Amino acid sequence: MTLEIITAPSLTPFRHGFFTRKGGASSGVFAGLNCGNGSSDQSEIVAINRARVAEAMEVPVARLVNVQQVHSARVEVVDGPFDGPAPEADGLVTATPGVAIAVLTADCQPVLFADAEAGVIGAAHAGWRGAIDGVLEETIAAMVRLGAERESIQAVIGPTISQRAYEVGPEFFDDFMGEGPENARFFAGGAGDRLHFDLPGYTLQKLRDEGIEAEWTRHCTYSDPDRFFSYRRSVHDREADYGRLISAIRI
Repeated sequence: MTLEIITAPSLTPFRHGFFTRKGGASSGVFAGLNCGNGSSDQSEIVAINRARVAEAMEVPVARLVNVQQVHSARVEVVDGPFDGPAPEADGLVTATPGVAIAVLTADCQPVLFADAEAGVIGAAHAGWRGAIDGVLEETIAAMVRLGAERESIQAVIGPTISQRAYEVGPEFFDDFMGEGPENARFFAGGAGDRLHFDLPGYTLQKLRDEGIEAEWTRHCTYSDPDRFFSYRRSVHDREADYGRLISAIRI
């Protein structure tokens, strides 16, 4: 099966893609393009899936680089494959041609960044914790240190959980109100004390507050099981594990 790759005109001319689960070699709950080494899928099958992504990105598989994601604000500058284990971080930036930087998600946001004039790119794994703790701002700052200009950076949020599917509790609301009362606009009422949080809406505002042109592809991971893996859906369906989507960009 052919890979399905979602792209955004604003990230051109850089080769990039938000890969769906279609076109992979995994089976069962991982059926499709599971690229998560942290899953319980067979490592040999995950390697096949990553090789297919590398081929689509037109790089050797060793130069398809990602980090050990830990819901942090840490960002790594990448100029090639890591020596030894990948570091713990949730953002990557590079100005090196021929390196594809990638993040893995399954409801959290993959955010790809590009400054075409400066030749600098970035990628961030931004769940709610990383977003509130500053992974977006730190990724942008790292790009600027490599020569990017804020007014030239384009950012695109890929497939993520939408507000309709993202039910949270009152303690979650309190965390965001602690950042500022204006965050109340990203919550809508649910059943009982439950609320629905607009993660991509919150992130778009964070990016625009940084002076970055930003958009969301408007794909919901939870609501489209044929195309996307979803951690929350796997919990609701009482599945033992879940696949990870990959998003990548290269110069």
